[in-house]
Amino acid sequence: MDSVVAFALGAFLLALAFWDLFETVVVPRPTPGWFRIGRYLVRWSWRGFRALRDGRPGRSYDRLLGLFAPGATLALLIAWLIALIVGYGLVLFALRDELRPVPPDLGTTLYFAATSVLTIGYGDIVAEGAPARLIITTAAISGLGVVALVVTFLFSLYGSYQRREIQVVALQAAAGAPPSAVALLETTAQLDLVRRLPELFIEWERWGVEVLDSHVAYPLLGFFRSSHDNLSWISALGTVLDASSLVLTTIEGVPRGEAKLFKRVGAHLVEDIYNLGFRAGEPTTLDRSDFDAACDRLEAVGYVLAPRDHAWPAFEAARAAYAPRLEAMANYWATPAASWLGDPVALRLPVHRTDDP
Repeated sequence: MDSVVAFALGAFLLALAFWDLFETVVVPRPTPGWFRIGRYLVRWSWRGFRALRDGRPGRSYDRLLGLFAPGATLALLIAWLIALIVGYGLVLFALRDELRPVPPDLGTTLYFAATSVLTIGYGDIVAEGAPARLIITTAAISGLGVVALVVTFLFSLYGSYQRREIQVVALQAAAGAPPSAVALLETTAQLDLVRRLPELFIEWERWGVEVLDSHVAYPLLGFFRSSHDNLSWISALGTVLDASSLVLTTIEGVPRGEAKLFKRVGAHLVEDIYNLGFRAGEPTTLDRSDFDAACDRLEAVGYVLAPRDHAWPAFEAARAAYAPRLEAMANYWATPAASWLGDPVALRLPVHRTDDP
């Protein structure tokens, strides 16, 4: 291989690796682009995981998909290290006359680059020229830096993941698993907590702001699945959005300001993540009969409802602002279904519905 070509290819690969690392880990905002190692690694490997699942639900498959996000993070680290080793190896091959002994082939310079990037340093090959020494020093520094950045990135991801899941798991007590907006509102009425609905929407507004900021900045967070069966942050978000839509359009006598603010934040969250390309499948629709069934259950627990002929078109319009996008996201990430996802008739009952004192 010609030295000039090897140097150019190596410099390009190094620039690609450093740019992808910078955009993925350091820059706290979405950075789409074609020349991204992480972009193709994560999305193509996710397609492979989905192919293994083959659309058949089951706990074993959910566990398999749950391994994807941690595995993808480690795969990114390995991919960046490999790119650095190959890039530095090509550059050193172009400067092989400054190494002692002179490497006889590209494979030997790749070995020397690997020992430098991984800071092993056996000393069987030594750089004598100033340019080669500069490259070796840079390789050692960048190898350590990449590992440190990815470890920090992983801790940051897990911190955001844990803060996200606190609200999701807490919602299960009132909304069931998978969660349902009707079950949430039923449980709230049965426990005489209707007056706390505004507080619930305020809490989820704050949750939505944090998830919007973290998941748009680091899209890999969307692949982290809940550690509990039949729960996901997408179905939980859809549940509270549906509850806010029912409060805004159908239920009377409940303060609506907090529900309106949460719905704006939640719809913004859904739109931004949907626009990043995390979508698949065709949306389903909620029939009038399903809406009437929900209204019957809400009236049975004491809610005062607006006339259904007026409430139905208003609820349908409010739900159209987020439901199709949210369902496409759920299809892409293969998350557990909620009452609004593909099975609108099966409105779940609240959990722990017993005669507890």
